[in-house]
Amino acid sequence: MPVHRDDDRSSLAEIARDAGPRYRTATEYVEATLRAAILEGRIAGGTALRQEELADAFGVSRMPVREALRQLEAQALVDFMPHRGAVVTEISADDAADNYAIRMALEPAAFALSIPALTAEDLDRGRELIAEMDAEQDPVRLGELNRRFHMSLYARAGRVKLLALVEQQLAAADRYLRFHLAAKGRDHLSQDEHRAMLDAAEKREAERAIGILKAHLEKAATTIDEFFRTRDRRS
Repeated sequence: MPVHRDDDRSSLAEIARDAGPRYRTATEYVEATLRAAILEGRIAGGTALRQEELADAFGVSRMPVREALRQLEAQALVDFMPHRGAVVTEISADDAADNYAIRMALEPAAFALSIPALTAEDLDRGRELIAEMDAEQDPVRLGELNRRFHMSLYARAGRVKLLALVEQQLAAADRYLRFHLAAKGRDHLSQDEHRAMLDAAEKREAERAIGILKAHLEKAATTIDEFFRTRDRRS
């Protein structure tokens, strides 16, 4: 049963108690426990996470709580709102589906225009960004690198307004990517698909490259939709 906005500390205490053995550090304990509760829907989107209440529920000081909340923010699970502090991110299957539908309409068109004009420097930059993603652990940085990789593929489309719309949707998608990685792990970053897109573009195999891109977006959309459906059935 999800925890709603007006529930008191006893709900947080129950979540803390259910976490079982403590982790290596207090920050890790709080972050991992809250992450699981948010992903499972036990704490509803829009719920305020007050540092004093969390510290009391977990039996720790406010410092590890503050750091845990910052880590959850990096995973797109918590937002910091003016006058409210930390609030559980409101994210839904419908919002994610809208974003992927828009990307599916825009990105293949940009990629098709860009492929014939991609330079060796563009392709090298794409490979560098894939290597950086392989080595990166920070979810915020991963989201940025993913956006830059995709834009490197579309850079030669020659349509300023189209590229502006694509970048806008990729920026919006960063939240879903980080949420996705928090829920499923970084193996779902689909680096093999990134490499395959780059390889096909380098060989000027536009149809294959665009097919890989479409499958890449469809897979991501399906995975996050399945996550929400499974979570909703358990709630």
